[in-house]
Amino acid sequence: MANLHLLPFLLLALLCSAGAAAGAGGEAHASAVVAEKGLDFAKDVLIGEAVRSLTPLRLPGVEKAVRVPFLGAIRVAATNITLFHLDVGDDSVIHPGDEALVVVASGVSANLSMAWSYYYDSWLFPIEISDRGTASILVQGMEVGITMQIKNYNGSLSLSVSQCGCSVKDLVISLDGGASWFYQGLINAFEDHIRAAVEKAIPENIIDGTSKLDSLLQSLPRSVNLDNVSALNMTFVNDPQYGNSSIEFDINGLFSSATAKISNLQKHPQLSLSCGGASKMLLLSLDEAVFNSALEVYFKAGSMHWVVDKIPDQSLLNTASWKFIIPRLYWSYPNDDMLLNISMASSPVMRITSEKIGATINADMIIDVLHGKETIPVACISVVVSASGVAEAAGNKVYGKVELDNFSLALKWSKIGNFHMSLIQGVIRVFLNTVCMPYLNSRLGHGVILPVVHGFTLKDIYVLTSPEQLTLCSDVAFANASSLASLPILRSPRVL
Repeated sequence: MANLHLLPFLLLALLCSAGAAAGAGGEAHASAVVAEKGLDFAKDVLIGEAVRSLTPLRLPGVEKAVRVPFLGAIRVAATNITLFHLDVGDDSVIHPGDEALVVVASGVSANLSMAWSYYYDSWLFPIEISDRGTASILVQGMEVGITMQIKNYNGSLSLSVSQCGCSVKDLVISLDGGASWFYQGLINAFEDHIRAAVEKAIPENIIDGTSKLDSLLQSLPRSVNLDNVSALNMTFVNDPQYGNSSIEFDINGLFSSATAKISNLQKHPQLSLSCGGASKMLLLSLDEAVFNSALEVYFKAGSMHWVVDKIPDQSLLNTASWKFIIPRLYWSYPNDDMLLNISMASSPVMRITSEKIGATINADMIIDVLHGKETIPVACISVVVSASGVAEAAGNKVYGKVELDNFSLALKWSKIGNFHMSLIQGVIRVFLNTVCMPYLNSRLGHGVILPVVHGFTLKDIYVLTSPEQLTLCSDVAFANASSLASLPILRSPRVL
């Protein structure tokens, strides 16, 4: 059945593309809204990744002289200061500002370890006095805040940190080894250094990680070839729009030829946060222009072509069955088999309403007769089909179903004389209902798993149609906790 198998998957492929991609130029035809629930999820994921990237974290050591009454100056040192555990807890918030995202984590605790040593020598004592051991450090009541700006930079997303700070409320050093009980007062001299080192190192590492994430975002492709025919425009449009509890990303989302330059259309979708009353993390919107651009690309590439040689009632593809309907066909080619060579006369057009997804298909159906070793075209019939369908979701798959609404016939040319379309209208209706529609629905019925960034999965998807738009509402699950850390661009040294 040739390349027409591309058509039933088109709707599902487009839905898939919106889950992971963004569009180009200066006009938007698709949008993605991260709602409050989604922002909370993103915050938890980013905090978890930040904790993993910050631990272990080596802090700079220190050596200083401490004056002790009657003894004078004693040299004390702290080395191998390592932050090895962070506990953020549940006291964290994310808030979209006017032009930035603010994330604040309060009540953070941390555990550190270090090695300590001291030595003292003086003309009063003929030998050097020294001792060494380890210490555990407990940091409590720490607050970390970051303000991030997401901007559109030449069609990609640019992420920058405008503010980042860390404050430590309480810090307790407990010594082990040696005569640690005797030296506790000396080691407390390191408290200010450790406090300052933690308050400096954590923001620096967060900013460093953010810059690497920014590089990753800007390295994402702006156009992706789906096959050798079509490419999906993936550049972002405009700066993100911040709401009271959400962020909207506008996307061009149009399809084009894999070798053609992308053109812009003047349209900008407005996406409502309403999702049928459901509270979802992510809302993805596709303008009907996205679907029509894809249909046009495949039409221009000549991919919409279907040769039908098998149908449920195979006798209809023999001239003997048409002896009394089109007598000249049978007289000219008695008992010869036939083929139906179907191709699109123009690009199909989709229309999306609140109730359904409709399509108008204008096709040419050429009747070919297999006469001996020859394939002889004998007539061409113009078939204009109106069909409608719905998109549904189950689990993390999206399915489609389509049915015939109406059709019309017109004879374009004939080598077997003129014949009235009313004579074959009943047969064509049976053909459309028993061959075309079941074939399309069998393809759409398999469903397609919506792909997202590796490590994430969409779940509990809800499909909503509105005038000129199709919207997917979904929750997101973080399936692989190591996936972000495994990206080479996000790997960074943890030792200062």
